[in-house]
Amino acid sequence: MTELVVRRLLIDLAQSMARHWCAGDAFRTALFNALSMSFPLGEQFFIDAVRDAHKALPPDLQAQYAAEVRGFVGQEATHRRIHTLFNNHLEQQGLRNLWALSIEKQRKLFTGQDPRHALAVTAANEHFTAMLAEWLLSHPEVLQGSEERLQTLWLWHSAEEGEHKNTAFDLYAALGGNHHWRLVWFRRTTLAFLVDVTRQALSNLYRDGSLYRPSTWASAWHTLFGPTGLVRHIWRPWWDYRRRDFHPNQQASNLSAQWLEHNRHRFTPVGETG
Repeated sequence: MTELVVRRLLIDLAQSMARHWCAGDAFRTALFNALSMSFPLGEQFFIDAVRDAHKALPPDLQAQYAAEVRGFVGQEATHRRIHTLFNNHLEQQGLRNLWALSIEKQRKLFTGQDPRHALAVTAANEHFTAMLAEWLLSHPEVLQGSEERLQTLWLWHSAEEGEHKNTAFDLYAALGGNHHWRLVWFRRTTLAFLVDVTRQALSNLYRDGSLYRPSTWASAWHTLFGPTGLVRHIWRPWWDYRRRDFHPNQQASNLSAQWLEHNRHRFTPVGETG
């Protein structure tokens, strides 16, 4: 079982932030903003999927997973709240959240269905966020030059994604979810994620006035395909998810635990499981 601590992040998001808050880089700012726009409704979808799956377990397994589920829900609820505050600034800057509309349609699609389907989608999305988190924790220089509070926000979120990446996957297995449907929803989630993040980032750049600048696309190439780029980093772990014997623990690293240990002054534990 995974021990998950719910933490209160000690940063002030009441202050406004620069339009290109990620060290003046328009593309990186647009990409991170796009991801943040997905989190409030996306995290709620994950919370609901995990709660519904937990309720569907037999009593002995409910007891076994109860503490981990509470920790998962607590962490995701905290992420949802923090990114709602972050997104309020984006709205004030004139950015429009298109991704939320897609997530709301997805939520309606799964209402009343077998809980394993929403859980498989959640497990797939948690794999995506874990890959992104590992990339960012491996390359914190991506945020270098940004405000300290914003660096803290993204690295803290990344560290907690690494902590709870097993929960939905393990619940799916505990409910008897099979490999076929896990892959079906992984492929569909991959396509939906790529479409939504691209559309949202392009919309952000267009509204920002940076879409047609050569510097924007130079940064995009370096950030995604450069020697330490995102696509290069996540290709192999993305492919591994397709294996029948895959488990998130096979891609474990110490980066999440190290960041949380070295940055205890940046948060306060508000509850622990176990």
